[in-house]
Parts: sequence; structure tokens; C-alpha cells
Amino acid sequence: MTSQPPSQPLPPEQPAEAVPTCYRHPGRETWVRCQRCERPICPDCMRDAAVGFQCPECVAEGNKGIRQARSTFGGSPVRAPYVTWTLLVVNVLVFGGQYLTGGRLTAELAMWPTGVALGDHYRLLTAAVVHDGAFHILFNSWALFVVGPYLERAFGHVRYLALYVLSALGGSVLSLWLDPLNQPTVGASGAIFGLFGAVFVVGRRLNMDVRGVAVLIGINLVLTFVVPGISWTGHVGGLVTGSAVAAALAYAPKKHRTLWQVMTLVGALAVLLALAYVRSAAILAVVS
Repeated sequence: MTSQPPSQPLPPEQPAEAVPTCYRHPGRETWVRCQRCERPICPDCMRDAAVGFQCPECVAEGNKGIRQARSTFGGSPVRAPYVTWTLLVVNVLVFGGQYLTGGRLTAELAMWPTGVALGDHYRLLTAAVVHDGAFHILFNSWALFVVGPYLERAFGHVRYLALYVLSALGGSVLSLWLDPLNQPTVGASGAIFGLFGAVFVVGRRLNMDVRGVAVLIGINLVLTFVVPGISWTGHVGGLVTGSAVAAALAYAPKKHRTLWQVMTLVGALAVLLALAYVRSAAILAVVS
């Protein structure tokens, strides 16, 4: 018989390596790790990095030290002029409402000095969304379409909207002071003239050739005083207000720029409201 060598004991089985799971989604297995913190991340949590991938938390932490892009004069960068588009849509919808109501909506929203003094303060702003005929709204809409996006990208959505609203308010306030008490006025022309003035100011601030803008403003001012039925107070009030507000925004010191701009906008609003209050009180003394 052949003798058999004694059997050697088998080595103990090694436990299988556990498959790591995503730290944000524990039910998902993954072998990919974040290049910064080395935590396992699944495909939904992977963010492209210079080398490999990073987790969302490390990407967010890294972005804190990166200066975010801003528009030319502060504010978030504008990818599309949403405010301009919204204003255009509002003007068109209100004009449709004017047509459907046979003028009742126009009478309710128009700028009317006596009406403002009697408590319809909203007329100071709603006058900028009603128009006197197709040509009126077409011209204002075309002008807004041309210059609005340029200014919206320069100032950002919020500052641009504030500029537009204050220009419209400035035109209404001058109308409140100088127009006959029972003369209604309508149109976004005050706001549009404010935007014209702002384009001139921005062009000067950026050392651009603004002669074409100056000629455009001059022609429109001449038409304002030559063509009958145009509210010169609304145009001039909007132009002066828009130019002044744009200058304050464009020339604000870079250090604490946002604070200076906010103070300017609030201050302009306070001045215009104070002027409206004083004039309303004077009108009430006359009509009461």
C-alpha cells in the first residue's frame, strides 16, 4: 500500500471586500471617490473637476472663493432680458383690455391730477401701461424693445426695473405739478424717455460715442413740443428722472457699490413721493 501524506489544513477564507456606497445615496454601489474628500459618489453626485470628479459639497465649498460674475454696474448677469419682455407683454395685454372695455379701463388707469389728489395714487404708475391708440403703443414698444435689453444687461434685472419704474413715476409727478387738473395723460413715454437718458449716461460712462443717442433725444423732444396732444411734462419728467437715476447707478463707487445704489434708488423714490404728496395737498385745497 502507498502511504498518503497527511492532509494540510486549508487556509481560512478571507472575507470579501465590501462594495462602497455613495455617501449621499447609501443604496447605490460605486467605486468612484471624490478627488478632494475621497468619499464615494454615485454618477448622480459626480461633478467634473480638473482631475476626476468631485462631490457637490466640495464643489460648493470651492466656489465660495470664486468671485461671481456681475453685470456692468452691479447685479447678477443677465442671460435674457426677461424684465423687458414682461413689460412688453403687460403693455400689450392692457392695450387689449382698453379695446375690449371701450375706454373704461383707460379712464380708470390714466394719470389724472385731480384723481391722484383724491386718493387714486396708483394712477402715478398705471398711466405707464395704457396707451392712446395703436401708433402710440407701437412706438413705445419698439423703443422699449430696442433700448431695454441693452440697459437690462448693463444694470441687471432689479436695477433696470427700478430705473424704468422711477422714470415712469418721474414723468407722472411732473404732470401732477404742471398739467391742468382735469387733463388725463397716458402712455409709457415717460419711462421710455428715462431709458433714452439712461442710454446716454451709460454711453458716456463707458466712453462710447453718444452723439446718435443725443440726436435721438433731441428729435423726440422737438416732436414733444411741436406735435399737439403730447404730454411734454411726462416726457421731460421721465427724461430727467431716468438720466439722474442712471448716473447715480453708473457712477456709484465700486466699494460698497450695491449699498450706494440702493440708497440712491430709495432716495429717488422718497423724493418723488414727497413731491406727489405736497402737490396732492395743494390740489385738494383748490378742489375741496
